[in-house]
Amino acid sequence: MKIVECVPNFSEGKNQHTFELMKQSLEEIRNCKLLSFEPDADYNRVVVTMAGDENGILEGALSISRTAAQEIDMTKHKGEHPRMGAIDVVPFVPVKNITMDECVKISEAYAEQASQELSIPIYLYENAARTPDRRNLANIRKGEYEGLAEKLKDENWKPDYGTSIFNPKLGGTVTGARFFLVAYNVNLKSEDVKYAKEIGEIMRESGYSKRDENGNIIKINGQAIKVPGRLKSVKGMGVALEKYKITQVSMNLTNYNITPIHIAFEEVKKEANRLGVEVTGSEIVGLVPLEALLLAGKYYSNGKSLDEKSLVDLAIEKLGLSDLHPFIKTDKIIDYMI
Repeated sequence: MKIVECVPNFSEGKNQHTFELMKQSLEEIRNCKLLSFEPDADYNRVVVTMAGDENGILEGALSISRTAAQEIDMTKHKGEHPRMGAIDVVPFVPVKNITMDECVKISEAYAEQASQELSIPIYLYENAARTPDRRNLANIRKGEYEGLAEKLKDENWKPDYGTSIFNPKLGGTVTGARFFLVAYNVNLKSEDVKYAKEIGEIMRESGYSKRDENGNIIKINGQAIKVPGRLKSVKGMGVALEKYKITQVSMNLTNYNITPIHIAFEEVKKEANRLGVEVTGSEIVGLVPLEALLLAGKYYSNGKSLDEKSLVDLAIEKLGLSDLHPFIKTDKIIDYMI
């Protein structure tokens, strides 16, 4: 079975009635399963995670979008999170037995149908983008909902699907295809966040600004000297976890084939050891593809031939994924949830 994940973000974080209708809109969709539904009142936004085959995920995305379009009114919306429309962003993510190009085609099919049915302008981003300036979501969303009417007058911002006519109720939508993002945190046995922050800077691809012995940023011609980060396709920072009296190196692995989970873990351990801090384990926030854990299991198997269950169990053990709370395979591995 082909498995596609879709993680649409909608501009509503408070209305329980709307949430129930959105969930109900997916109940009758064949081969599409709701995996998580996470509203945030401060952001006034809900993040939905669902998965299915190529037909089910397209129908599911369209169905929940229709409900959102009926229920959400952007003229009354305020929230902390950047947004451009009621159906703000709809990414399609290849999980198993499906290519990125196929997910691009799904996003295009979604854009064509949703733009016509809902009378909204739709932009393609990430791997579906047709121009470099539209690859980055933040670039497309610049100006947000409040600036969209003026933006649509600019020929350079003509939507990829739909017309340039501003829809006050719904605003605009961004869709496309991207790789699976793994939210991954490594636990440090220290309450001093400076160690986690330093390691996060060293790990992340964007690196950090070089400093002198007094801690001042070194600049040449007014530009800070940047030290490249160690790991590609990684975003990282240090955070405190007061509940557990620890700190974490918090990372987003935007392509686990380029930087696998186990490589991120082992590199953090190296830096923690240099700083004299103990790594107690790690955690995966949200869902993870089976393939990512199998890669880790094979790494730690030392060449032994193990079955799938043994590889996954070995990865969980060696990465310390149950350090803070039990890692339940059927709740965390997206392939096992379908």
